[in-house]
Amino acid sequence: MTGPGLVLVSHGDRGLVERPGGERLECLFRRSVGRPLCGDRVEIEQADGQSAVVTAILPRQNEFVRAGPRGRKQAIAANLDQVLIVVAPVPEPSRDLVERYLVAVHSLGIQPLIVLNKAECMDAAELAADSPLRRLDEYVELGYAVLATSCKTEPGIDVLPPALASQTSILVGQSGVGKSSLVNALLPDLDLQTGALSRVTGKGTHTTTTTVMYTLPCGGRLIDSPGVWEYGLWPMSPVELAAGFRDFTAFEGQCRFNDCQHTGEPGCAIRSAVETGDIRDWQYRSYLRLLKQAAAD
Repeated sequence: MTGPGLVLVSHGDRGLVERPGGERLECLFRRSVGRPLCGDRVEIEQADGQSAVVTAILPRQNEFVRAGPRGRKQAIAANLDQVLIVVAPVPEPSRDLVERYLVAVHSLGIQPLIVLNKAECMDAAELAADSPLRRLDEYVELGYAVLATSCKTEPGIDVLPPALASQTSILVGQSGVGKSSLVNALLPDLDLQTGALSRVTGKGTHTTTTTVMYTLPCGGRLIDSPGVWEYGLWPMSPVELAAGFRDFTAFEGQCRFNDCQHTGEPGCAIRSAVETGDIRDWQYRSYLRLLKQAAAD
């Protein structure tokens, strides 16, 4: 038996692959082929009485990456349509966390959505002066969708299924923002779906340490990724970083020098736009901080 498959979970030298008809097979990964990512499309082969084996990883549309050890790229999922950046009043995101995620998503050329979970806690939250949660209206002005959710009370999660339908989405965010609660609320058959997954990972019916793909009742696919305390970017050029800031878009290519880093060079269109108020000051300051971090890495 040979044919295509979709990787639902990848763990070490094995994973769970779904065939087009819905059959799920535990598959081994050949070292010569490499380790597939959650969301990869693969070719599998199974001889009579033998384990299924992944024989090829098909070309990826994209891959979601974070900085791993020593700042190197670490891919955790592939072939995404959108990324849901989950934030919450508790734990409150650091001042540049959302920008880091947005830069990463824009580098893939796909859609980011910002999900404010635990929305019921906002009124009582004592937010830092530079908290991204104070800028949610400005993110909307920049063209981002901001969806408010709660797994305990109003507004609930009704805004999510329409946004997830027919899409392959990944949930990303800090540990503690409630991603697992959102997954539980979105998947009434979660225990059924995770039964086979737990046999592969060996970590119980719902692990938060492995990237896992689920099938949604609305017809989409949802990838839950392990939470991180502070999402980090891999080393990026000034051009790559600037492409992640929507305020900068209207001024691309207008600087006097092609290699302008927008840090004070003469004839810098970005810096001039900041001074005239056409670029938000907090966006520019966030860019400078990320640029400095990239140089340090």
